[in-house]
Amino acid sequence: MGDQCAAARRARGSRKAPSQSSAPEPPRSHSAAAKPPARGGGRAGAGRGDARPPGEHAKAINPRDSPSPIDPKGATAARSRTEKGPAPSEKGSVHNGKGSAPGESNAVPSRKGAVPTRKDSARREKGAVPKTKESPARGPPAVASYCCTGTESSVGVKSGGVGARRLRDVLKTLSLGRQDTSEASENVNLLIRTLVSAIRARENSFSSIDILGTGSYYEHVKISAPNEFDIMFKMPAPRVELEQCDSSGAFYYVRLKRNPQGNNLDKFLQEDGTLAACKMLFALRNIVKEIVKSMTRTEMKVTVDKKKAGSPAITLRIGNPPMEISVDIILALEVRSQSWPASTQEGLKIEKWLGSKVKQEYKWKPIYLVPKHAKDGRVLKEDTWRLSFSHIEKDMIKNHGNTKTCCESKGVKCCRKSCLKLLKHLLDQLKTKDGNRRGLDKFCSYHAKTAFFQACVLWPDDKQWLFTDLESCFQKFLDYFLDCLNNAYLPHFFIPTHNLFSRQLIDKASSDFLSKEIKYEINNRFPIFELQN
Repeated sequence: MGDQCAAARRARGSRKAPSQSSAPEPPRSHSAAAKPPARGGGRAGAGRGDARPPGEHAKAINPRDSPSPIDPKGATAARSRTEKGPAPSEKGSVHNGKGSAPGESNAVPSRKGAVPTRKDSARREKGAVPKTKESPARGPPAVASYCCTGTESSVGVKSGGVGARRLRDVLKTLSLGRQDTSEASENVNLLIRTLVSAIRARENSFSSIDILGTGSYYEHVKISAPNEFDIMFKMPAPRVELEQCDSSGAFYYVRLKRNPQGNNLDKFLQEDGTLAACKMLFALRNIVKEIVKSMTRTEMKVTVDKKKAGSPAITLRIGNPPMEISVDIILALEVRSQSWPASTQEGLKIEKWLGSKVKQEYKWKPIYLVPKHAKDGRVLKEDTWRLSFSHIEKDMIKNHGNTKTCCESKGVKCCRKSCLKLLKHLLDQLKTKDGNRRGLDKFCSYHAKTAFFQACVLWPDDKQWLFTDLESCFQKFLDYFLDCLNNAYLPHFFIPTHNLFSRQLIDKASSDFLSKEIKYEINNRFPIFELQN
């Protein structure tokens, strides 16, 4: 019996511990066949988004922990001019991505050792996150290229941008104070009324003279201080013939058509029958000087500036520096009896912006001729008259919306005029900083205004100029202005054959210098706009 029990125990022991070589292999499954975890304790079956260098311990990856656009060595991960990126929408929204701060980018730059998240990998597969090259060496990025054919434009600034709030703060400093504006306009109106009344009484040739306010003050885009006023002394012209004097289409000789009864301007005719611009301006200037001289100091202190070569303006100064006010008086012939010259046929392309009906209404308005010398190389042609559309420019700036309710109390506010003010301010600040060196004195506010009109035609919809998108709209506007500088081409808005940036008017060195200065300001977030305390 004992022998049988011992044998049974030996048999159970042999069944319980079989040899390893003879043990059956368990069935394989996909789950059991997974690769062993990487060194460092990571879990098996991790996806692409969880990949990490060997030896790195597993941890939850937060998108906020992704690498900063600026590495510790100071290399800037800004996009170059030729790199592609998401352009702002047609509404002019910033390309940074919904919910991002101004100038902040959602793209995670690829860099050696960077740890992309699963979310970033999925976005890259869809094309939402552009692949960027390794950060270039230290240096300012180039300005983004501007596309003249569409409504979208890439923003050519360093990551961070100017900041819409900062631009709005700058705009506040450019606003005119009500008290200062009221006092300045009161003094100017008093002076102009005195002059017009005395001119009509003294000279029969100017008896029909009248007033037309033009320029930035009357267009409501004057910046900083109400210290400059442009006023036309317009007078109706008799029936005239216009003879184009150069290829620009902007300058003309004026001849009076026959009038058996004669007219008040016969005394200013040349031997060839042309109306002498210089004689008329000289006569008006002498009358103004006599009137100013007769004014007592108790009324108002007024002085007359010396005549500037080629300038059509008679410049008066009211008061003393630094509080003095400059008033430019410009003689203008009002021509109503004929259609606009042929050189204007391809201009005023406002059909998609303001509408065909508005364009037709403008075409019925008179044109003005101001005494301005045409340039023939370095020689100034005397007795020429230049076309002026100041009255229509003023109306377009006031009624600038694609819809009638734009910027009205119950309408949506746009940033068109704000962008124009900022560009004018930028040009003024650069001139002040550089002291008109390198030819910056050749650039004026009319260049900014012309670029503004052209930009309004390129982007005609009010939604493309939302005030909430001020930053991207201003940068888009600057991109266009830079293209005009670099291509030496800014066509006059009414006379396309007249190039305001032609090499005959502005040399390449001056254009290149201004372009370089503007690019520096863009790439360094506009240090020239620093608010003065």
